[in-house]
Amino acid sequence: MKDQTTSTGSIAEHRSACSDGSDVSIVIPMKNEQGSVAALVGDILDRLPEAEVIVVDDGSTDSSAQLAAAAGAVVVQHPVSMGNGAAIKTGIRAASREFIVCMDADGQHQAKDIPALLAGFAQGYDLVVGQRDAAGQASLARRLANNFYNAVASFMVGQSVKDLTSGFRAFRASLVKGLLPLLPNGFSYPTTSLIAVYRMGHRVSFVPIEVLKRQGKSHISPLKDGLRFLVIIFRIATLYSPLKLFLPVSVCMAALGIANYLYTYFTDGRFTNMSVVMLVASVVVFVIGLVSEQVTTLLFIALSRHREDNSK
Repeated sequence: MKDQTTSTGSIAEHRSACSDGSDVSIVIPMKNEQGSVAALVGDILDRLPEAEVIVVDDGSTDSSAQLAAAAGAVVVQHPVSMGNGAAIKTGIRAASREFIVCMDADGQHQAKDIPALLAGFAQGYDLVVGQRDAAGQASLARRLANNFYNAVASFMVGQSVKDLTSGFRAFRASLVKGLLPLLPNGFSYPTTSLIAVYRMGHRVSFVPIEVLKRQGKSHISPLKDGLRFLVIIFRIATLYSPLKLFLPVSVCMAALGIANYLYTYFTDGRFTNMSVVMLVASVVVFVIGLVSEQVTTLLFIALSRHREDNSK
């Protein structure tokens, strides 16, 4: 893990830069949010007058882009909707400051919470996530689903993940720009980026925030996107920590094979083909997990070298 020490002078400089936003880019993905985006941009610039506010219009059909520009944001437009993650990536590429804050345009995230996220960098963190409480969850079903996702992610990374899916977060720009090739174009960018940061050995902090009721209509379908998110969780598991997925499956299959052998041996006095199949399958699954772990290691070595080359 990289050196996390921070001198007193650099902390003071950081606090000064973050107090007025001179070292901060705010990236806001947006699609048809004319009822909330102008107020959000205005509030951000009132609190952080020197901040770079980048609103990425992901194919809006209303006046969102014009309202955001009039409020003082730099507006980057997608001619067609490409997805929330694609909008985030566009905004991050356009950002020019040392720290990048990503937040939603729908009125849920508040500008007053940005300084609390930025304060984490003075403590040596590389990613600071806005942690929602139970009241900030859209529904009981969404809350239960998020708790399940948090539990799976915590198992994968070996640390407590308090809010895997929160889109309100702050990164060091040098870190998140190196992760862009891994980020998907859909709604799962928070999940992918958080687990990637953990996998690369960087420090993550969770800061409690207050989330308001969103304005306008949600672009997330609970059933379709919920199932898609579950698939994404397992895809991320195979990408970032494959042995934690494959090893339990391999052990279970081996245990079933042994149990089946013992049962058939004591009841029929024979070793059945099913026992052989399950034992062989357990070995195959373990080997696949082992190879996947090596491929993942090589992937993150390449990403680290890419970041180092870009920072020179």
